[in-house]
Amino acid sequence: MPTKGQILSNPDTGDIYEFLETAKDTNGQRVTIKMTLKSKGEIVPNHFHTLQDEHFEVVSGKLTILLDGKNQILTQGDKITLPKNKPHNHYNNDDETAVFTQSVSPALDFDYLLENIIGLTIDGKMPNGKAGLVQELVTLKYLDSKSYLASIPLGMQKFLMNVVGPTARLFGYRAIYKKYSDIEK
Repeated sequence: MPTKGQILSNPDTGDIYEFLETAKDTNGQRVTIKMTLKSKGEIVPNHFHTLQDEHFEVVSGKLTILLDGKNQILTQGDKITLPKNKPHNHYNNDDETAVFTQSVSPALDFDYLLENIIGLTIDGKMPNGKAGLVQELVTLKYLDSKSYLASIPLGMQKFLMNVVGPTARLFGYRAIYKKYSDIEK
């Protein structure tokens, strides 16, 4: 279960994620995480959230933001909000470590998602931080925090998640694993 002050470390990259506020702390209003990204380059593909906005504030280093097809470089003190339904990405593209806070609102189950991504990475089930297609489709189907890939038509993703997701659950795939959190989805 995500808790305030909990620190997750990605052993593959050295990136660190600290929960400053969880969904439980804010009655579901938001999740706030302090991220320390040592890794360089995109961690996740370009995507969009259908129900959530993301707010970033840079503490140190440089944070690259892709929004509306354009890259912006944020530095210490810079803030930006990425609205739902807008394809985007965010990552460290510099040799210097990037430290920033990220708030996702409403929270939904975003804190559980992060907890599971790190757990799967530690267990070697997400090489280089990338989930396989089947895991992605199960996560998409059963997670409340809906995120879609920007590069694949939305209708195709919805079709695949509704066909592959339930079948993959029969083989043990979950969006949220009890092993990493106190719940299973």
